[in-house]
Parts: sequence; C-alpha cells; structure tokens
Amino acid sequence: MVEVGIAVGSRSDLPVIQKCVETLAEMGIESEVRVLSAHRTPALTAAWAGGARERGIKVLIGGAGMAAHLAGALAAHSTLPVIGVPLASGALNGIDSLLSTSQMPPGIPVATVAIGEAGAKNAAYLAAQIIGLTRPEVAARYQELRDGFVAAAHALEGQ
Repeated sequence: MVEVGIAVGSRSDLPVIQKCVETLAEMGIESEVRVLSAHRTPALTAAWAGGARERGIKVLIGGAGMAAHLAGALAAHSTLPVIGVPLASGALNGIDSLLSTSQMPPGIPVATVAIGEAGAKNAAYLAAQIIGLTRPEVAARYQELRDGFVAAAHALEGQ
C-alpha cells in the first residue's frame, strides 16, 4: 500500500528524489512519484494532493528548485503532513528554494529539510517517523538505522 506521495517539479529532479524513494523502501514504506508543478500544472497538482488521503497516502513530499512553491501547493490542497525538499538550481544554488519552501503562512505548514540529496533522505526519515506512529515495524526499522548512524559516529570518534 502506497503511504508516501512524492511530487517533483521537473523530470530533472528525479535523480535527487530517488534517494528519498530508496530510503523509504529500506524502511518498508511504499511510495509513488509524480512530476507536477505548482506553476505549469496547478490543477493537476491540486487534484493529486487533494485526493491523497482517500488513496491511503499518509505523508506528502514535494521537491522543487528555484521558486519552490510545490510543497506549499501540496499543503494548500491537503491536510496531510507535507515535507518540502529544496533542490539546488538557479543562481542561488538552492538557497532560494530553501527560503521559498520554509516560509509558509500560518496554518499551512511545510516541514522543510536540507537542500538536495541530504534533504531527500531526511524527508524519507521524517516520513518514517510519522508513519512509525501507527506502524511499529517502521518505527523499529528507523530505530535500527538510527542506532547504526550513532554506532558509526562513535567508531569515527575512536579513530
């Protein structure tokens, strides 16, 4: 069952967002990916986000560069948790995306993660934390991964 809906603003964003898909799969979370745009396909974006809950989606993730309004558009049309992944593009190399994604009006929140691949992975981990509230096996798998990160960090300290 698909629990995470992922939208990207352009096909060129797919390689970065693939890190999110792979990380979700590691934790046993199925996702779907769509190329949508807050500016070029606003009606399609609204319909996809607006129908997500009825399709069984628990979390929406939007990855976009430049003006980066995609995650905000998803949040405008759904009350599901939305995670925004700013993508590096344009003259500001993602800083504009970060600001656009994080600066949402009160009442329409978007949880915003880091720019690029690190953000794509963290969006998956945050989605797993949310889904893990009702799926103990996801919470346990995420805990295993966290424990591995901590053990790796401690191993580096000992060198």
